[in-house]
Amino acid sequence: MKFSINDVTLNVVVEGDERAPAVLLLHGFPDSSKLWSGQMKPLLDAGYRVIVPDLRGFGDSDAPAATSAYAMKNSVDDMITLMDQLRIDKFKLVGHDFGAALAWSLAISLPERVERLVVVSVGHLGSYFSAGGVDQKKASWYMLLFVQEGKAEQLLQADDWRLFKAITSPGVPEAAHKAYIADLSRPGRLTAGLNWYRAGHSIETFVSLNANPDVPGVQMPTMGIWPTGDHYCLETQMLASEDKVPKGCWRYEKLQSASHWAPRDEPEKVASLLLDFFKQDFPGS
Repeated sequence: MKFSINDVTLNVVVEGDERAPAVLLLHGFPDSSKLWSGQMKPLLDAGYRVIVPDLRGFGDSDAPAATSAYAMKNSVDDMITLMDQLRIDKFKLVGHDFGAALAWSLAISLPERVERLVVVSVGHLGSYFSAGGVDQKKASWYMLLFVQEGKAEQLLQADDWRLFKAITSPGVPEAAHKAYIADLSRPGRLTAGLNWYRAGHSIETFVSLNANPDVPGVQMPTMGIWPTGDHYCLETQMLASEDKVPKGCWRYEKLQSASHWAPRDEPEKVASLLLDFFKQDFPGS
């Protein structure tokens, strides 16, 4: 389905009964709504309605040229408007990679509407660098490349996308690499994806270990999923996210056999965790 939202047209997969409880699934870089294909059917079979957008710049959604178009606040507004257009008041929220960062931001903005929050790999924005420290900054080296306009595009595409393939391996099969490259080879699409980082990060981000220390916490039960094979988002920053969640409302799950791309590596396990968490009892929920 196509939705005209905030001067962009977003492609959104919407399936399930309109009366069913809703789940909003948010992908990261360099993915699209297809990331969640392994979780959609189990959620639908369990009686949920799924809403899975191609975020701006990805998949079949529009890709504005301006870097500022990819500021987090714009995508938060996109998701709020999307759920309003679908007339969905309350929903469960799941995010991976910068889709997890968007999910944290959306949950902070809509405490009365987000019933449950699930984040994969990326912990709370106020803990990511401050708790992860120097080691997390080292693991996030690719961000230093991504924010360099022009240079990043050149290096990632050089020698048949050799660096891009290295960054997205292990964990991404060859067929997925080909699909990514075909998608990002469209005019302006690689830059659009990188603009997500450029709009939210800078070289200065890496100077202070206390980047974003004042970001507020969330108010709903939250589950953090961290795969042991994630070389980019360290466990420390995810564990520290517990401090940003109401007492007794945090659940942590470690996946032993997954890379950064856990929804693709362990689709059944991630789906099972989602379904179990959505029905789990928490204080005040």
